[in-house]
Amino acid sequence: MTVLAPDRTGIVKSISETIAAHGGNWLESRMARLAGQFAGIVRVECSEAEVEGLMADLEALEGLAIQTRRESLAGEEHHDFIHLDVVGNDRPGIVRQLSAAIASVGANLEDLHTQLESAPMAGHPLFHATVTVSLPPDVSPGALTQSIETLGEDLAVTVLD
Repeated sequence: MTVLAPDRTGIVKSISETIAAHGGNWLESRMARLAGQFAGIVRVECSEAEVEGLMADLEALEGLAIQTRRESLAGEEHHDFIHLDVVGNDRPGIVRQLSAAIASVGANLEDLHTQLESAPMAGHPLFHATVTVSLPPDVSPGALTQSIETLGEDLAVTVLD
Protein backbone atom coordinates (compact mmCIF):
# COMPACT_ATOMS: atom_id res chain seq x y z
CA MET A 1 0.00 0.00 0.00
CA THR A 2 0.99 3.62 -0.34
CA VAL A 3 0.16 6.26 2.24
CA LEU A 4 0.15 10.04 1.75
CA ALA A 5 -0.97 12.67 4.26
CA PRO A 6 -0.03 15.93 5.89
CA ASP A 7 2.34 14.82 8.64
CA ARG A 8 0.92 14.45 12.13
CA THR A 9 1.39 12.29 15.20
CA GLY A 10 -0.24 8.86 15.08
CA ILE A 11 -0.30 8.00 11.37
CA VAL A 12 1.71 4.79 11.73
CA LYS A 13 -0.22 3.91 14.89
CA SER A 14 -3.57 4.11 13.03
CA ILE A 15 -2.31 2.01 10.15
CA SER A 16 -0.67 -0.63 12.36
CA GLU A 17 -3.79 -0.93 14.58
CA THR A 18 -5.95 -1.49 11.49
CA ILE A 19 -3.58 -4.16 10.20
CA ALA A 20 -3.51 -5.90 13.61
CA ALA A 21 -7.33 -5.83 13.83
CA HIS A 22 -7.40 -8.00 10.70
CA GLY A 23 -4.67 -10.37 11.92
CA GLY A 24 -2.21 -8.88 9.46
CA ASN A 25 1.56 -8.92 9.64
CA TRP A 26 3.60 -5.80 8.78
CA LEU A 27 6.34 -7.20 6.51
CA GLU A 28 8.37 -4.18 5.42
CA SER A 29 8.05 -0.46 4.88
CA ARG A 30 9.71 2.75 3.78
CA MET A 31 8.43 5.95 5.32
CA ALA A 32 9.54 9.54 5.35
CA ARG A 33 8.52 13.07 6.25
CA LEU A 34 9.39 15.57 3.55
CA ALA A 35 8.28 19.21 3.40
CA GLY A 36 5.61 18.61 6.05
CA GLN A 37 4.13 15.63 4.25
CA PHE A 38 4.19 11.98 5.29
CA ALA A 39 4.72 9.33 2.61
CA GLY A 40 5.05 5.61 3.02
CA ILE A 41 5.05 2.30 1.25
CA VAL A 42 4.10 -0.77 3.28
CA ARG A 43 3.92 -4.52 2.55
CA VAL A 44 1.43 -6.43 4.67
CA GLU A 45 0.53 -10.09 4.84
CA CYS A 46 -2.86 -11.37 5.99
CA SER A 47 -5.18 -14.32 5.45
CA GLU A 48 -7.21 -14.48 2.28
CA ALA A 49 -10.41 -14.20 4.34
CA GLU A 50 -9.28 -10.81 5.75
CA VAL A 51 -7.87 -9.17 2.60
CA GLU A 52 -10.97 -7.34 1.37
CA GLY A 53 -11.93 -6.07 4.85
CA LEU A 54 -8.39 -4.94 5.58
CA MET A 55 -8.11 -3.08 2.29
CA ALA A 56 -11.48 -1.37 2.83
CA ASP A 57 -10.66 -0.36 6.42
CA LEU A 58 -7.25 1.01 5.44
CA GLU A 59 -8.69 3.06 2.58
CA ALA A 60 -11.35 4.45 4.96
CA LEU A 61 -8.87 5.82 7.53
CA GLU A 62 -9.63 9.51 8.20
CA GLY A 63 -7.23 12.09 6.77
CA LEU A 64 -5.02 9.60 4.95
CA ALA A 65 -4.80 8.93 1.23
CA ILE A 66 -4.17 5.19 1.17
CA GLN A 67 -4.04 3.11 -1.96
CA THR A 68 -3.91 -0.66 -1.61
CA ARG A 69 -3.00 -3.32 -4.11
CA ARG A 70 -2.78 -7.09 -3.91
CA GLU A 71 0.71 -8.38 -4.47
CA SER A 72 1.48 -11.29 -6.73
CA LEU A 73 3.40 -14.05 -5.03
CA ALA A 74 5.13 -15.14 -8.24
CA GLY A 75 8.84 -15.82 -7.87
CA GLU A 76 11.25 -13.08 -8.82
CA GLU A 77 14.41 -13.55 -10.84
CA HIS A 78 17.55 -13.48 -8.70
CA HIS A 79 19.65 -10.33 -8.91
CA ASP A 80 22.70 -9.12 -7.04
CA PHE A 81 22.32 -5.90 -5.11
CA ILE A 82 24.89 -3.14 -5.11
CA HIS A 83 24.89 -0.05 -2.89
CA LEU A 84 26.37 3.19 -4.22
CA ASP A 85 27.19 6.61 -2.89
CA VAL A 86 27.06 9.30 -5.60
CA VAL A 87 28.24 12.87 -4.97
CA GLY A 88 28.62 15.73 -7.42
CA ASN A 89 27.74 19.32 -8.20
CA ASP A 90 23.97 19.80 -8.18
CA ARG A 91 22.29 20.63 -11.47
CA PRO A 92 18.79 20.38 -12.95
CA GLY A 93 18.14 16.91 -14.36
CA ILE A 94 20.72 15.04 -12.30
CA VAL A 95 18.20 12.45 -11.02
CA ARG A 96 16.95 11.92 -14.58
CA GLN A 97 20.53 11.41 -15.77
CA LEU A 98 21.38 9.08 -12.88
CA SER A 99 18.27 6.93 -13.38
CA ALA A 100 18.90 6.76 -17.14
CA ALA A 101 22.51 5.62 -16.56
CA ILE A 102 21.29 2.87 -14.24
CA ALA A 103 18.60 1.72 -16.68
CA SER A 104 21.01 1.82 -19.64
CA VAL A 105 22.93 -1.20 -18.28
CA GLY A 106 19.72 -3.12 -17.51
CA ALA A 107 19.87 -2.52 -13.75
CA ASN A 108 16.87 -1.66 -11.60
CA LEU A 109 16.73 1.16 -9.07
CA GLU A 110 15.60 -0.43 -5.78
CA ASP A 111 16.12 2.42 -3.30
CA LEU A 112 17.10 6.05 -3.79
CA HIS A 113 17.76 8.65 -1.11
CA THR A 114 18.83 12.11 -2.31
CA GLN A 115 19.68 15.35 -0.57
CA LEU A 116 21.53 18.58 -1.12
CA GLU A 117 24.57 19.34 0.99
CA SER A 118 26.84 22.35 1.22
CA ALA A 119 30.23 21.79 -0.42
CA PRO A 120 33.10 22.00 2.05
CA MET A 121 34.82 25.40 1.92
CA ALA A 122 33.05 26.48 -1.30
CA GLY A 123 29.51 26.33 0.06
CA HIS A 124 27.80 25.63 -3.28
CA PRO A 125 25.15 22.87 -3.34
CA LEU A 126 26.31 19.27 -3.77
CA PHE A 127 23.98 16.51 -4.89
CA HIS A 128 24.33 13.42 -2.70
CA ALA A 129 22.55 10.14 -3.46
CA THR A 130 22.62 6.83 -1.67
CA VAL A 131 21.44 4.22 -4.15
CA THR A 132 20.60 0.51 -4.05
CA VAL A 133 20.48 -1.14 -7.44
CA SER A 134 19.69 -4.72 -8.47
CA LEU A 135 21.99 -6.01 -11.18
CA PRO A 136 21.04 -8.74 -13.63
CA PRO A 137 23.47 -11.68 -13.61
CA ASP A 138 25.23 -10.52 -16.79
CA VAL A 139 26.01 -6.96 -15.57
CA SER A 140 29.09 -6.21 -13.46
CA PRO A 141 29.26 -3.52 -10.78
CA GLY A 142 32.05 -1.94 -12.82
CA ALA A 143 29.77 -1.52 -15.85
CA LEU A 144 27.22 0.24 -13.64
CA THR A 145 29.71 2.64 -12.05
CA GLN A 146 31.26 3.39 -15.43
CA SER A 147 27.85 4.25 -16.85
CA ILE A 148 27.20 6.68 -13.98
CA GLU A 149 30.67 8.24 -14.16
CA THR A 150 30.10 9.18 -17.82
CA LEU A 151 27.54 11.74 -16.57
CA GLY A 152 30.31 14.15 -15.65
CA GLU A 153 33.80 14.49 -14.24
CA ASP A 154 32.40 16.07 -11.08
CA LEU A 155 30.54 12.90 -10.02
CA ALA A 156 32.22 10.60 -7.53
CA VAL A 157 30.77 7.08 -7.37
CA THR A 158 31.68 4.84 -4.44
CA VAL A 159 30.57 1.22 -4.10
CA LEU A 160 29.52 0.64 -0.48
CA ASP A 161 29.81 -2.68 1.36
